[in-house]
Amino acid sequence: MKINCFLIVSKSILLIVTFLFSNGVFAQGQKFVPNSQNEFWKNVQFGGGIGLGFGSGYTNIALAPSAIYVINPIISAGLGLQLGYVNEKNQYTSFLYGGSIIGLINPIPEIQLSVEIEENNASMSYQNFGSNVSNTYWNTGLYFGAGYRTGNVTIGGRYDVLYNPNKSIYGDAFMPFIRVYF
Repeated sequence: MKINCFLIVSKSILLIVTFLFSNGVFAQGQKFVPNSQNEFWKNVQFGGGIGLGFGSGYTNIALAPSAIYVINPIISAGLGLQLGYVNEKNQYTSFLYGGSIIGLINPIPEIQLSVEIEENNASMSYQNFGSNVSNTYWNTGLYFGAGYRTGNVTIGGRYDVLYNPNKSIYGDAFMPFIRVYF
C-alpha cells in the first residue's frame, strides 16, 4: 500500500510539473517580450495558515505556507509546506513536517473544487503505562474538497479518501477549511 501511495504521489508531481513548465517550452518559440518573467509572478498567489494553541501545560504551533499559480480563471495549481509542533507536558510530544500539491477548479466563480495530495512525516513520543513510546512514520493523504468562494476566500470542507484511523495524523477524514490567497 505504501509503495502504491508513493507511485501516486510521484506521478502526480510529475504531471503537475510537466503541465506547469510546458507553457515555457511553447513560449520559447514566441517573440521575446521584456519583463516576461514578471508575467509568471503576476499569476502567483500566496496564502497559508498559522495555528497557535496554548493552555496549562499544552502547546500547539502550526505553520503552513502555500502558493498557487493561476493558470486561467478556472484552473489553479500549487504547492504547500507544513510544519507542526504539539506538546502536552509530561505526556505527549509531536513534530510534523511535509508538503502538499493542490489543484483547484472553479467551474463558476462562487464554487471551488479541489484535489490535494499531502505527504507528512510525523514523529511522536508519549507515555504509555509508565514507559516512553516513540514512533516516526510518513502519512499520505488524498483530499477531495469543495467550497464556497468569494473574492480571495474559500470556505468549505475536504475529505481524505486514504484516511486510516490507526495511522492518520488527523482525527477524522473530513476537515473543514478556510483558504485565503493574495
